[in-house]
Amino acid sequence: MKKALLYTIALAGGMTLTSCVSDFLDQENSYQLSPETFYDSEASLLAATSPLYNYVWYDFNDKFYYGMGDGRANNITAQYSDYIYPYTNFTDSELSQGLTQAWGALYSVVSQANNTINNIKNYSTADVTEAMKQKAIAEARFMRGTAYWYIGTLWGCAVLYENTSDLVNNYVVPAQPRTDVIEFAIRDLEYAAKYLPAASAEEGRVNKYSAYGMLSRMYLSMAGLTTSGQYDGTNAATDFNRGTRNEYYLDLAKKAAKKVIDESSAKLVDDYATLWGAKTINNNSEVLFQLQFLPGDGVGGAGQSMTRFLAWSTTVADTNAWGGATYCSWDLWQEFKEYVDATLGRTIDDAVRRHHSVASYGEEYPELSVDANNPYVYGVTESAGSQGANIKKYVIGTKKVNGFSTVNNSGINTYMLRLAEVYLNYAEAVLGNGESTSDADVLKYFNMLRRRAGVPEKSKLTYEDIRHENRVEFAFEGLYWYQLVRRGYYKQQEVVNYVNNQNRNASYYEASTNSYKLSDTYVAPGSGVSPATAEKLTLPMADTDQSKNPYLKPDSDGNITTKSFEFGEREVTVEELF
Repeated sequence: MKKALLYTIALAGGMTLTSCVSDFLDQENSYQLSPETFYDSEASLLAATSPLYNYVWYDFNDKFYYGMGDGRANNITAQYSDYIYPYTNFTDSELSQGLTQAWGALYSVVSQANNTINNIKNYSTADVTEAMKQKAIAEARFMRGTAYWYIGTLWGCAVLYENTSDLVNNYVVPAQPRTDVIEFAIRDLEYAAKYLPAASAEEGRVNKYSAYGMLSRMYLSMAGLTTSGQYDGTNAATDFNRGTRNEYYLDLAKKAAKKVIDESSAKLVDDYATLWGAKTINNNSEVLFQLQFLPGDGVGGAGQSMTRFLAWSTTVADTNAWGGATYCSWDLWQEFKEYVDATLGRTIDDAVRRHHSVASYGEEYPELSVDANNPYVYGVTESAGSQGANIKKYVIGTKKVNGFSTVNNSGINTYMLRLAEVYLNYAEAVLGNGESTSDADVLKYFNMLRRRAGVPEKSKLTYEDIRHENRVEFAFEGLYWYQLVRRGYYKQQEVVNYVNNQNRNASYYEASTNSYKLSDTYVAPGSGVSPATAEKLTLPMADTDQSKNPYLKPDSDGNITTKSFEFGEREVTVEELF
């Protein structure tokens, strides 16, 4: 995979990196030379899809991955970072930093996926078989569908298109409603599940079980967005406080997750630390989809830039480390402490996951130190954060320690889908509309995560158990906000109430005792936080995008006028998948 990426970069020459792109319409299929002759082998198809694993995701990965997925959900407190705190504080507007970049980055994925799909269809030579084409197109559709799932979840609508050139000269077009967007994404992923190989073509590439895993996520979204049966344009839910979900899609989510669990070669790594080791994070056995970044200097948009915004000092990152004031939120810090265990008669600390997620006073990190006999100790080796505990995930030390990171590029991959999520999606789908479940299969996989974390197993699960497990297992992996939004499709007021009671913007480090606690004078919520509302479960359109396309401008009630998408016949049936 890495070799193919390097080959494509060399082929691209002077391509414009997505980090420099300010408008999703300003995309060119510039990484392929002479398409009339390029698509002549399976190797060329692999090279064509390679940039869909890094370049096009660059601006999304750089700040928005955690700024929205964790900042909005109050896993992160960053009171001085204007690409996080407006989202944490619910003070974001159409002028907020990051909106244009995130929208543009996700549409960069869509546009380049479209270009790749259409070039393969139009320019493949006779040496390229139909099976080869289907497999490569499935890879691109996996990326496009995933990007559209993000767009639809975040903004509540999207401009759906399959030919980038169609919009270049006429981009003033209506957006489609969220349910149509998720349906579009589902159809892309169903195609991917049918035509991708069972085993990845190269290390790091997605396969059919990556698609089934992503479908388990998308079907759970659709279960909340529709009333009953398969979506046909007439059964979109309108009551977001109805309290129940569509059983049809809950069943599909269960089946998709079970396909991954029963048939794929993916398996949990034994030690949670393995997920975050500099040498073990990339493409380990638990990975179903990672963005594939290249180590080294000069790789531009193919490098992992996110780490510099999480690392708290230049002792733990190369030269640039801007995460000194980016902290685990007080609310999440508290959730790493389990409820009082009735059997043991004490509070259980989720110490394993907390240690590898959050750097807190007195914790030893030998993996951050050059001297194995003198481990890095957070708060002792150098001063602790003044407002709270810093974020440890994705922080892997300097090149002197790991051997490959460079300035602004840690060289590691970004998790987009782990087997652990599929286990929890399976639990949520089986729980369905019930109050609890004691399903033996569900408990088996759910408790595998808890055993690895060293916390007591469960004999019965409620939604609250699944919510908690999702939060602490995937803290700072850009997921939690999307899970809350998914709940908001059918229990909207519950979610609004929940996020309004999260101790947002709280500082909690007491330097005199090196302890973590709220001050006696703290008043919740912290300063600068606005109340969340149902409208805040979606993002505003950036002002620049509203100006370019007036259809994206909300009316006086804050609503964007949308137009239904005209779907053709389904390319892949449920019966073919399951």
